[in-house]
Amino acid sequence: MNHSSALPAPAAGALVGIASRALRSRRLMRAPVRLYRARLGFLLGTRTLMLEHIGRKTGARRYVVLEVVDRPDADSYVVVSGFGTRAQWFRNVRADPRVRVWLGGRGPAEARASVLGPDEVAASLHDYAARHPRAWATMKPAIENTLGTPIDERGTGLPMVRLRLTRE
Repeated sequence: MNHSSALPAPAAGALVGIASRALRSRRLMRAPVRLYRARLGFLLGTRTLMLEHIGRKTGARRYVVLEVVDRPDADSYVVVSGFGTRAQWFRNVRADPRVRVWLGGRGPAEARASVLGPDEVAASLHDYAARHPRAWATMKPAIENTLGTPIDERGTGLPMVRLRLTRE
């Protein structure tokens, strides 16, 4: 008898399809922002945060809810750009790394964004996959589908950003 927690191939394929479509649904992806802005972010658990960034062309405040993939220290959060370097939030924080981070039901905290190097990406990805194997097994193919390229064990092609809280 197989006691494996893995899903049968048809069920896993269906989950990948659902996750891929969800990543492309603007309405679905924007719903968590409303929760955070209403100070209800705690409903989404401790693995998400809302990032407030400034539009590089408009100068307007922009918001995105992202999964925290690593916590290197008490004042740092690592997030991944599932849409690669073409994600608007990613392009915006590269242009202006001064951001604000909303955690749970708390208001924003000043932070600074920095793109991780290849070794840091590999370490964060390895730690995440070890801590959340089911989530990674589902999300990896969905992200690969969105990026249009495979993700190797080093996370090649998968941009990650460290958000370090500042005491400004």
